[in-house]
Amino acid sequence: MDVTLRQLAAYAAVARAASFTAAAADMHVSQSSLSRAVADLERTLGMRLLERDTRNVQLTPAGAEALRIADQILSAHRAGLAQLGRYVSGERGTVALSTLPSVAAVLLPPVISAFRARRPEVTVRLLDGLERPVLERVVDGDADFAVSTVARRTAGIRLRPLVRDRFDAVLPEHHPLAEKPEVSWADLGREPFLAVGADSSVRRMTDAAFAQAGLSADPAAEASSVATVGGLVAAGLGVSAMPALVHPLVPPGKLVRRPLVEPVVERRLHVVLPARRALPPGARRFLEQLEELRDAGHGLPDGVFWEDGEA
Repeated sequence: MDVTLRQLAAYAAVARAASFTAAAADMHVSQSSLSRAVADLERTLGMRLLERDTRNVQLTPAGAEALRIADQILSAHRAGLAQLGRYVSGERGTVALSTLPSVAAVLLPPVISAFRARRPEVTVRLLDGLERPVLERVVDGDADFAVSTVARRTAGIRLRPLVRDRFDAVLPEHHPLAEKPEVSWADLGREPFLAVGADSSVRRMTDAAFAQAGLSADPAAEASSVATVGGLVAAGLGVSAMPALVHPLVPPGKLVRRPLVEPVVERRLHVVLPARRALPPGARRFLEQLEELRDAGHGLPDGVFWEDGEA
């Protein structure tokens, strides 16, 4: 049945005004075009909806039912267009953001809070994990964009610098190295070193730093969670090295941090965007919120610094 919204709107206007002349004026169309739209609707439905004479327009019983249904359809159409408009403007929808646990837990909460205050109808989904699956989600389309380290250039993504954070030595409270203002990687290499898992971007960087210092990177023990590593250090089982953004994830306890030198190692985190796919409106607004906080110099933990957003 080929019934158009234009026909339904024309019919509803005439039925409510009980006049073709008044309805045409309300809709800013000619009376003849309005009459044709109603006649076409009656022809399509195969029934008379209006009784007409020279002065009055009255609904038939079928016309009354048609008006009820037409109102429902037109109302749903208006509501749908309003929802679509809010989606297009970034006022509703879902943002799927893939990221590292430290970014999800430390960097993003103030961004999410400010974003939700402005756009409460947008749901934010954080997909946290290790670097490789974080990047794969962007390439595969499972995430709109990511905030992550990037070990090497990967096809299908483009990068914007966001933050960098410095690696610190993490030591038991009364460890002899805690008396030094700075600790070298060679210092750490002479102690039992507690590492995060081999598939972590943090582990990749600590291994590289030890190699640069001419040392073996063989850990005394390793755990997948930085919180677990922090607990082992606090228990006096060894020392570790972590980037500054990770420190809030380590439970408070008998730990001290000292800047690591020789070499100084910084981790760089990027906004990772799909190379050939436009961001959905809500994701674009979320990224704008993140960059707004960066441009305003929003406070970061010690040892974490905003980067210029230009690649």
